[in-house]
Amino acid sequence: MTNNKIEKINIDADDAGSRLDVFLCGLYPELSRSAIQKQVKAGRVLLNDSPVKCSALLKTDDVLQIAIEDEKKLLPQPEDIPVEIVYEDEAMLVVNKPKNMLTHPTSKEMQGTLVNALLGKYPLCDCNGDYRPGIVHRLDRNTSGLLMIAKTNEAYEDLKSQIQSRTVEKKYYTVASGNFESDCGTINKNIGRHPSKPEKMAVTPDGKPSITRYRVLERFKGFTLLDVELETGRTHQIRVHLASIGHPVVNDSLYGGAKIPVNTQEQVLQAYSLTFKSPANNLKKIVTINQSYDIIKTVNYLRNKNETKCVNSGI
Repeated sequence: MTNNKIEKINIDADDAGSRLDVFLCGLYPELSRSAIQKQVKAGRVLLNDSPVKCSALLKTDDVLQIAIEDEKKLLPQPEDIPVEIVYEDEAMLVVNKPKNMLTHPTSKEMQGTLVNALLGKYPLCDCNGDYRPGIVHRLDRNTSGLLMIAKTNEAYEDLKSQIQSRTVEKKYYTVASGNFESDCGTINKNIGRHPSKPEKMAVTPDGKPSITRYRVLERFKGFTLLDVELETGRTHQIRVHLASIGHPVVNDSLYGGAKIPVNTQEQVLQAYSLTFKSPANNLKKIVTINQSYDIIKTVNYLRNKNETKCVNSGI
C-alpha cells in the first residue's frame, strides 16, 4: 500500500458478487479497466488487509483499502431530495430513511441515496470516507426508519463508540412468517458471509457474535407482529436470525419470507426507536416514530383476512 490518501470502503449487499476490477471501474470512471488492473497489481488495493487479484469476487462486509489517485474520481453530489429530520442538535441528526433508498452511494448507484439528500443541507463528518459522510450506521435499502447522522468527526467517534459498547438501543417492528410458541425470546447465533451467495449473510460457526431479542405484539393465523431489539448490529441481522429459526420476515425474497398480496417493496421491517446519548451534551435521548405505512397496511390486511388470535399489547 502506498502513502497516498487511503479510502476505506465496506462492501454492501448491493455490490456483493462484483469482480473487484469492475467495482473499481465504477468508482473511477475516467480510468480504463487495464489502468485499474495495473493499480491493483501494484498493491494499491487491499481486500480485508491482504493483497488481492483483479478477479476476486466481493462479498458482503468485505473491507477494501484503496490508494488510487484520480482527480476525476466520481464523488457523491448533493440532490434536492426531501428527508425527514426527527431530531437535530449541533452534533448530530436522526433521520427517517424511507424505503427503496440506499443509505450511501455505491459503485453501482451514485444518486438518490440518503447521503445525496443530506449533502449541501447539513454539515457532515468527513472521517468515514468520500462515500459515507455523516454515516454512523446503516439500514438496508428496503428497511425504513431511524438513522443517526454525525455532523462532526468528534460526534462520529462518540456515536460509533456507543454502538460498539452496545449502549445504543435500536428497536424495530416487523411481521414474521409463522406463529411463535413463546411471547418473547432471544436469538444468539453467529452471523457471517453466506458460503456461496455473496449478496447474503448466514448463520455460520465462524461468524461474528450476534444477539437479537424479540417480543410478540400480535398474533395472526400464520403470521406474527414483533417488536425486535438488536444487541448487536450485523448486516441483515434481523432477517438472518428470524429466517434461521423458521420465521423469516414477510415479503423478504432474499431470505425466504412468506409472500402476501400487500405491496411493501420487499421486507416488512422498520427501525422505529433509537436510544443514545447525544455527543452535544451527553444527555440521554429517546427518539421514536410511528408505524410505517408498510407495517400498518400489512397488519390491517392480516387482521381483515384472519381474526386476530391474541393481542399482547396495543401499538
